[in-house]
Amino acid sequence: MEIVKFISKIIYDKKGEDIVIIDVSDVLQGICDYFIIATSLSDEHARALADEIELKLKKEKGILIDHIEGYEKGKWVLVDTGDVVVHIFDKETRAFYDIESLYEDDKKIKYEGK
Repeated sequence: MEIVKFISKIIYDKKGEDIVIIDVSDVLQGICDYFIIATSLSDEHARALADEIELKLKKEKGILIDHIEGYEKGKWVLVDTGDVVVHIFDKETRAFYDIESLYEDDKKIKYEGK
């Protein structure tokens, strides 16, 4: 959970909005343990959030990103660290896919910068 909080703080500090952490460990066993979902203010903001996550994980934690998807368009950027998958959406795309609704409320934590 330490790495989840670390990534969530990066997003929060870079002005990402509506950050939600979802424990998916029992549903996606062997794939990942957590989703972090956040909203960006623009396509450029989504790319900046992904860049900052990649930079700080490498520099401060020695963790390399497995892969990043959707970076060019910026509507839905997926950052895969292995145990944690970060989904950075613009508002419209997040509302359209609504992946949070696939998981029970007791598995979700709203991150508010603490």
